[in-house]
Amino acid sequence: MHPNSAVTFFLLLGMSWCFRLQISDEDDSDEFTKQELQFAEHYLKTHYNLWSSPAGILKSGDTFSTKLREMQSFLGLEVTGKLNEETYELMKQPRCGVPDVGEYNFFPRKPKWSHTNLTYRILNYTPDLKKSEVERAFRKAFKVWSDVTPLNFTRIHSGVADIMISFGRREHGDFYPFDGPSGLLAHAFAPGPGSGGDAHFDEDELWSTDSKGYNLFLVAAHEFGHALGLEHSRDPGALMYPIYTYTGNTGFLLPDDDVQGIQTLYGAGDHDPHPDHPKTPEKCSENLTLDAITEFRGEMMIFKERFFWRLHPQMVEADLVQIRSFWPEIPAKIDAAYEHSDRDRVLLFRGRKVWALNGYDIVEGYPKKIYELGFPKSIKTIDAAVHISETGKTLFFTREKYWSFDEQNQIMDKGYPRFIQDDFPGIGHRVDAVYQKNGYLYFFNGPLQFEYSIWDERISRVLRTNSIFWC
Repeated sequence: MHPNSAVTFFLLLGMSWCFRLQISDEDDSDEFTKQELQFAEHYLKTHYNLWSSPAGILKSGDTFSTKLREMQSFLGLEVTGKLNEETYELMKQPRCGVPDVGEYNFFPRKPKWSHTNLTYRILNYTPDLKKSEVERAFRKAFKVWSDVTPLNFTRIHSGVADIMISFGRREHGDFYPFDGPSGLLAHAFAPGPGSGGDAHFDEDELWSTDSKGYNLFLVAAHEFGHALGLEHSRDPGALMYPIYTYTGNTGFLLPDDDVQGIQTLYGAGDHDPHPDHPKTPEKCSENLTLDAITEFRGEMMIFKERFFWRLHPQMVEADLVQIRSFWPEIPAKIDAAYEHSDRDRVLLFRGRKVWALNGYDIVEGYPKKIYELGFPKSIKTIDAAVHISETGKTLFFTREKYWSFDEQNQIMDKGYPRFIQDDFPGIGHRVDAVYQKNGYLYFFNGPLQFEYSIWDERISRVLRTNSIFWC
């Protein structure tokens, strides 16, 4: 490593997460080969400062377990201190080369630029995009940071700029070679003299302005964060989280965690055009409310703003991921959702549209308009939905009323809509989300959830909304 500069490797995860069965809490090390254990040890040495031991990985279990816990905690996995399938699969994904644990990162002295008028220069271009598209992507990426700080970025066409930008492949002149398609996508140097602030992008990747390949704007915005002095964030909703997520083509808003980080270094600007920066929801917040909830092949999908939690019945911790990381074509916020397990479909609602999922694939012919289900065109949104397998009916909640849909005949039942308060007294006049389990309906209304017995037709318990996460 150059003595006066620190390099950030941004190896972006393509978010190839999958819903996996939870492995036993017993020690699973016997399930991994010697080569796999060596790979895991190397991973922890590289990213979590696991000290080498002549005795080897199997005789340094306490240290190995400690570092596994640090990794699992940082990346939002269930913290067990044991090597299991979920942890190992994440280790195999491309990722950032900057150590995740703060004490061992490459930015211990919080380097930053001493001046606020910074220059950048584009040395070459990728053939994947038009030159104007590349220039626009970089311009937008710098604006993400200048909107919230006193920083100004000016492009120059010759000479040495503060931030020199280039595309290259394999060994490209800085002793940190790229590795071909996927894996390492880009890297940037922290502020400083010489190569400080420079950003390099792997030409072997497919760069795009949408969800194909890797979105140049999103990768560049992350890299420029490093070029300005930011480390990685533990917040899975942050731009500086070490996992790539496609978040859409327009309307990007810098998350609050990133704003707090960059303003710690440079202060706030005079005018923020988008002051409402999105925050990542806290599952144990006393005032937690939900947007939608559904089962998905045995797991729960719990939607909140641009995220959903994946909750397996045998796991205590819930994984928080962004909706767009699974389905770039679906809106970044869901109004209602339900599973029809007999058809192996999950239906997601947003506004007047509905998407059907079979596994991770959007069913052909979707999205459709909700009036195709039988709703009048005056209905603009669905608040909540739940399928009751015993009756074959799906209940849709809209404002103070609800509808009953016959799944077998694909028609609305006669006599609906009816008032929620008439048929489900005590749960309130609106429903945010609802799901069914073991003969009960769980209605969510603000920070409260109501356990309602389907057969007794009465409320049996009132709980906090966050109790679904065992808070």
